[in-house]
Amino acid sequence: MISSTIWNPRSILELLAFVGCLSSSVYYLVCLWSAGAFLRWRGAAGRSAVPTQTVPPVSILKPLKGTDPDIYESFRSHCLQDYSNYEIIFGVSDPADPAVAAVRQLQQEFPDRGIGLVVCDEILGPNVKVSNLEQMVKRARYDFLVVNDGDIRVEHDYLRRVVSPLADKKVGMVTSLYRGVAAPTLGSRLESLGISTDFCPSVLVARQLEGGLHFALGSTLAFRRSDLDRIGGFKSVVDFLADDYELGRRIADLGLEVQLSDVLVETHLPVYTLQAFLSHQMRWARGVRDARLGGYIGLVSTFGLMWAFLNLIAADFAVWSWAVLGLVALLRLAVALLVGKSVLCDGGLHKHLWLLPLRDLVAVAVWVASFFGHTVTWRGDRFRLKNGRLIRLAP
Repeated sequence: MISSTIWNPRSILELLAFVGCLSSSVYYLVCLWSAGAFLRWRGAAGRSAVPTQTVPPVSILKPLKGTDPDIYESFRSHCLQDYSNYEIIFGVSDPADPAVAAVRQLQQEFPDRGIGLVVCDEILGPNVKVSNLEQMVKRARYDFLVVNDGDIRVEHDYLRRVVSPLADKKVGMVTSLYRGVAAPTLGSRLESLGISTDFCPSVLVARQLEGGLHFALGSTLAFRRSDLDRIGGFKSVVDFLADDYELGRRIADLGLEVQLSDVLVETHLPVYTLQAFLSHQMRWARGVRDARLGGYIGLVSTFGLMWAFLNLIAADFAVWSWAVLGLVALLRLAVALLVGKSVLCDGGLHKHLWLLPLRDLVAVAVWVASFFGHTVTWRGDRFRLKNGRLIRLAP
């Protein structure tokens, strides 16, 4: 008969923590494998780039709300594309939105570049960004569309590289990884670190294990108008929080590929306070929970540093538990460096890397808290999430 002392709470915790360390280590190895595969693919894609003259005219749609000190340079980067024929359509809900002044300045600086501004006076659903896109796309002249957020900054060859894969009829959407440029606050630095060392590695793992992506990222959505019409237009996702995820999923459900581009984009993060950072993380976490519940629950097996610290305590700081902590920490650091430096070329990563243990432990706390509620705050408004859909709450 097995002694009951073997199954005391401390022994059970030690066993669970060790299994957590093992599963996390496997996950980190898969991250390294996935990142390596992406780097090899990106190198090959760069050598077979499509010439500019072979790509079609494009309408870029940029829904806006508010502004920040760096947003004009982000707008401007879209006007400097090495691309022969494209237009940029900005959209706002409020004609007094401060972003309008930046668009007017852009029109003056680039009078020959087709830059339009649409004031979207209808509210078609709780996701105002998508509501605006539904009204903006009616002004678009071209059949190839690119959507990205207002704070996205791009290189001169961005448009050619995200549109050219759509020449293959099997590809229905192209999306891209991104890196965050942090403002000098703790919240902003933690956000940037999470993008480079947590979020983007998980995207690469999904791409590798699922044989491609079945969702998309709001940093870039490139697709054909005809495929958008087949899924019901933007209005079909106007109730969803994770609209970028939904658009990619629905395009994939048509039997088309969602391809991760070889191009990287950049977002200049707001001056997040710690509270604002946590609020943003909670909104993101609950959105992912509703969109991919099984995978989200499975995240518990990837929190390596948490499991390693628990294992250290449960094992009463035994020598072997220190070795486990060292191995897990080494693998975690390797993922951060390979994805953050080699894949994303995140020049600010080394400044924030010392915050990685704090960032990972905050991620655990947010993950746990995300199961205890269904409300999110977005752009100053409160919503209740139900199966990924937004229900506006009274102020």
